[in-house]
Amino acid sequence: MKSIIMGVLIAISSFSYSQNCNYIFLGEVKDFHDGTAIESATIHIKESDTYLISDLDGKFKIENLCSGTLTLTISHIGCETKTVSYSIENDVFKIISLEHHLEELNEVVVNSHLKTEGTSIEQTLNKADLEKYTDKSLGDALNSVSGVSSLNTGNTIVKPMIHGLHSSRLLIINNNVRMFDQEWGDEHAPNIDINASNKVEVIKGANTLKYGSDAIGGLILIQPKRYVARDSLFGSTMLSLNSNGRGGNVNSELIKTYKSGFYGRIQTSYKQFGDFEGPDYKLTNSGLKNINASARIGYRSFEKGFDAYYSVVSNELGILQASHIGNVNDLVTAINSRTPRVIEDFSYDIDYPKQNILHNLAKIEAYKRFKNFGKLSVQYDMQINRRKEYDLRRGDLANTPVIDLRLFTNSLQTNLNTDAIDNLKLDTGVLVRYQQNDAISGTGVSPLIPDFEKYDASIYAIGNFDLNDSSELSAGARYDFTRINAEKLYNLTDWEETYNYDELFPQFETNTVENSKILTRPEFTFHNISANVGYSKQFNNNISLFVNYGLATRVPNPSELFSDGLHHSAARIETGLLTLNKEFANKFVASLERNNQNFGFSISPYFKHINDYIQLIPVGITTTIRGAFPVWEYNQINAQIFGVDIDVNKKITDKFNYKGSISLLKGENLTEDIPLIHMPSTNFTNSISYYNDELNQLSINLTHKTVLQQNEFPDYNFYTFNPILQEDVYVDISSTPPAYSLFSFNSSVSFKAFKTGSLKLELNVENLLNTKYNEYLNRQRYFSDELGRNINLKIKINY
Repeated sequence: MKSIIMGVLIAISSFSYSQNCNYIFLGEVKDFHDGTAIESATIHIKESDTYLISDLDGKFKIENLCSGTLTLTISHIGCETKTVSYSIENDVFKIISLEHHLEELNEVVVNSHLKTEGTSIEQTLNKADLEKYTDKSLGDALNSVSGVSSLNTGNTIVKPMIHGLHSSRLLIINNNVRMFDQEWGDEHAPNIDINASNKVEVIKGANTLKYGSDAIGGLILIQPKRYVARDSLFGSTMLSLNSNGRGGNVNSELIKTYKSGFYGRIQTSYKQFGDFEGPDYKLTNSGLKNINASARIGYRSFEKGFDAYYSVVSNELGILQASHIGNVNDLVTAINSRTPRVIEDFSYDIDYPKQNILHNLAKIEAYKRFKNFGKLSVQYDMQINRRKEYDLRRGDLANTPVIDLRLFTNSLQTNLNTDAIDNLKLDTGVLVRYQQNDAISGTGVSPLIPDFEKYDASIYAIGNFDLNDSSELSAGARYDFTRINAEKLYNLTDWEETYNYDELFPQFETNTVENSKILTRPEFTFHNISANVGYSKQFNNNISLFVNYGLATRVPNPSELFSDGLHHSAARIETGLLTLNKEFANKFVASLERNNQNFGFSISPYFKHINDYIQLIPVGITTTIRGAFPVWEYNQINAQIFGVDIDVNKKITDKFNYKGSISLLKGENLTEDIPLIHMPSTNFTNSISYYNDELNQLSINLTHKTVLQQNEFPDYNFYTFNPILQEDVYVDISSTPPAYSLFSFNSSVSFKAFKTGSLKLELNVENLLNTKYNEYLNRQRYFSDELGRNINLKIKINY
C-alpha cells in the first residue's frame, strides 16, 4: 500500500514538473471606436481571483501562466464591462476593446434629459408619464406636451398635432418602424398601445431626416426599454377603473433577461368602455373596445445583437349616434340645438356607425459593430392595417362596411453609424419600401380610396460634429423617390367637365367606360430633396441654446389625390385632386433652455413657411341618395405658421413644486389672406404638486388648463335650401366655441406589498368641476359637449 501511494505522489510531482507555467499574457485595453488607450481599467483574473490595473498606455501583463484557459473580466468607469476567455498554449498578445461612449449605455444610465440628437428640440414622456394614460390613447398622452394638441372625432379618435400640423406631416415612429395607418383621413387615429412602450419623445425641430423627409410638423418617437444584461424575471400588472364610461383597462407585462444579453418580453392589454357622459347627458354609442398584445425577443451586447418585435392592435370604436345625419339640414338642426339628437340609456353595445381597425406590425433588426469604424444596422419591418367603417344601413348590406381598406406596407432599411473619427459622428442610410392598398369589394359603394401601389426609395447622410466641449453642429441631407400607381373609376362628367382631367391627364385613360364611369390608371413620380442644420451651445448655470433649420418636402398622399366619397362620422363628402403638387416647407425652430430642478425653463419659438400647402376645406353642397351634404375638397395654398412654446418649473420647497406652460400659435393662408383652418388656439397650463418620499412616496397634484377661444378662423359658412321650410338656411360650420378652463386632481401612493414587489395606488379626477365645454378641434363639436367629470382609480402591482 505504501509503495502505491509513493508511486502516485511521484507521478503527480512528475506531471507538475513537466507542465509549462512560464507563459506570458500581454494585453492592451483600447476604446472600441478610435483605438485610444484606456488607462486604469480593472482586470480580474477568474482562475486566480486576482486583479490588475492597466497603465497609462492601457497595457497590462500576466506572468507565470500554465497551459489551459484564461478568463478575464475588464471593467472601467463609464464603460460596458466585458468578459473574455483565451486558450493559453504559448505566450499571448491581445487587444481588448471596450465601449467608452456613454450615450451607448443609456439603458443603465439614469438621465431623463438624454436627447436623441444633441441639437434636437424635444420633450419626453417617460414610463411614469405614460402610465397616467394607460386607459387612453397616444393622442391623449401627447396633449400634455406644450405645442402638441389633437384633432378629435369624439373622445375616442384622437389624432396628434404638433404646431397645428397632423397626418402625414407628422411622423410617428413605433419601435423604429414608421407607422402607416393614420394619414388617410382626419378621423384615422394612430393604432398604438402606449402600454407597450417605455417612453415617447416629441421632436419639434428639424432633426428628422433619418426617419423621413416629410416631417413638416415634427416627429414622435415611441421607444422600447433597453434591459440590463443580468439574470432576472420581473413584470407588472395595472388595473384602471373609470366612472365615466363605466370601464377601464387592464395591462400586464412579463420580462425575462439573461446575463448573456438575451431578453424577452410579452405584454397584453384589454380596454373597454360603454357610453361616455357629458355634464348633462349620455353620449349614445360612444363606447370602445381594444385588445392589444406585443412580444419582443432579442440579444444585446456592445458588439452585436438583434431585436424582433411583433404587435397587434384591435380597435372597435363607436361613433356618436347623434353625429349620423341624413342631410345638411340635420346638420343645421344639430348646430342650433343644445342637446344631441339621440340620447338613450347607458349601454356597452357598440352599434353602427362605428370603426373596426386591426393593425399588425412586425420587425426584425440586427446590428454589428466594427472596430475603429462604426455600427451597421439592418431592419426589415411589415405592417398590415385593415380598416372597416360601418354606417347605419338597411337590407342585405346592414352588416357590410361602407369603407373596407387593407393597407400592406413592408420596408427594408440600413443605417451605418460611423464614429471612429474623434468629435464626429456620421449616420448614413438607405431605405426601400413597398406599399399596397386594397379597396375590398362588396361594400356596395365606390371606395373612398382606390387600389394603389406605392414605391419609395431613400438615401440620407447626417453628421454631428463637436465643435468644442460646449458646442455641437449637425447637418444632413436626404433624397427620396416616390412612385404611385393607382386604379380608379371616375364619373365621366367629373373627369371631362368638372376637373378637365381628360385634357390634363390623357395618359391615365384606359378607354374603358361603363355606366357613365371611366376607368383610369393614374401614375405619379416624385423626387424630393430635404436638408437640415442644427446648432447647440451649453452655457453656465445649466443654460442651453438649440437652433434648427430644415427644408422639408412632402408628396401628396393617396387620400389627398384620390379621395372620393362620404365620410359618415363627419357628415361630409371628401374629394381629392389629381393636380396637387408636393409641399415645400422651410422650418425654423429655436429653444433656450435651463435644465434645473430648482428653477428651469424652455422658450421655443418657431416659424414654418409652406409652399403648396395642402388643405381640406368646404367648397359647396352636393346631393346623394342619402341627402344633401357639404363637399370638402383638397386644394393648395401658400401658408405660414409661427408661434412659441414656453415651459417653466420651480421648486417651491423640498416637497412642493410648480410647473407651467403656454402655447401660442398663428396660422395664415397667405394666398387668400385669411387664417388657416383647424389651428389650435392659445392654451396654458398650471400645476402644483406635493411629493413626500418618506410617506410611501405620496404624490398629490392639482392641474389647471385654460384653452382660449380661437378668434382667427376662415369663414366657410354657407346657405342651403331647406325643403321642409322651403327657404334658404344659414349653415354655420366655422364659428368657434368659447374659452374654457378645466381642473384635474391626481394622487398616488406606493407600498412594499411583498418581498420583491410593490403596490401603487392612484386616484385621479378629470374635469373636476364637471365643466360644460366644446373643443374647436373636435369634429363632433356640432353634435355634443365634451366629457364630464371622470373619477379614475389605478392599481399597479410590480413583481
